[in-house]
Amino acid sequence: MSDRGQHTPPPASPEQPEPAPAPEYSADQPTPPTSEPGAPPPPAPDDTPLELSATPDDPDSDNAFGLTAAESDDTNRPAKPRGRTRTIVLASLLAVTVAGAGAMAVFGWRINSQRNTTLATPTSIGSLTLDDSEEATATADYLQTALSAEVPMTKAVGAVYTGADEKSVLFFGGTSLFWSPGSELDTAFDLVGDDQGAVTEISDVEAGNLGGTMKCGVTHSPEGDMTVCGWADHGSLALAMFPNRTPAEAAPLMLQIRSATQTRS
Repeated sequence: MSDRGQHTPPPASPEQPEPAPAPEYSADQPTPPTSEPGAPPPPAPDDTPLELSATPDDPDSDNAFGLTAAESDDTNRPAKPRGRTRTIVLASLLAVTVAGAGAMAVFGWRINSQRNTTLATPTSIGSLTLDDSEEATATADYLQTALSAEVPMTKAVGAVYTGADEKSVLFFGGTSLFWSPGSELDTAFDLVGDDQGAVTEISDVEAGNLGGTMKCGVTHSPEGDMTVCGWADHGSLALAMFPNRTPAEAAPLMLQIRSATQTRS
């Protein structure tokens, strides 16, 4: 029987492998990113734990925890003592403030205790007697007016006294609130210098229980040397001229005049 006209069946194709089932992902796992066709697959996550350059158990290591050089330097650098510096600054400011407040308190107390002052011209002061002659009165008025023109006064006084030795004393002054008694006294000495000649050799002398400042100096003239003494505090200022007396003789007499003419309330 002939095989002509019969078709030979094609050979069977090799079996194709079955596709692998798609991986299943639960809700707790993130969906893997899809890649474009033809792109290489993303690298698998590296689950290998990072290794530190040294372990804490290595006592010979300078960097026991794998820190960089900068991090290690910052860690080992000591903290600045900001708290201590601030405490020192605040303590210094407090000390200055307390000292300033104390000085202001003393200054205020001194002004308050000296401001209410009265000056008078008693008829006698020790061995001195008030000269009430017309010439003496005119001289005293001139001196107190000249002083008031240079140093403002609330009330001015003036008098001429004569001692048992026939030596006279010219006294003039006034009361007011003086913030800088020393400067006001210097102004008064300049006034006498303009009228009688410069007062030189001015030096501090004992001011007594009333405080303040007291000075004596000498003015030279053709008629002879004359000692000029003066005191000043926050409530009064006065000068006295002592013809034919030395500063050593005039200073204790000026202190006696002050005790007799000045009172405080």
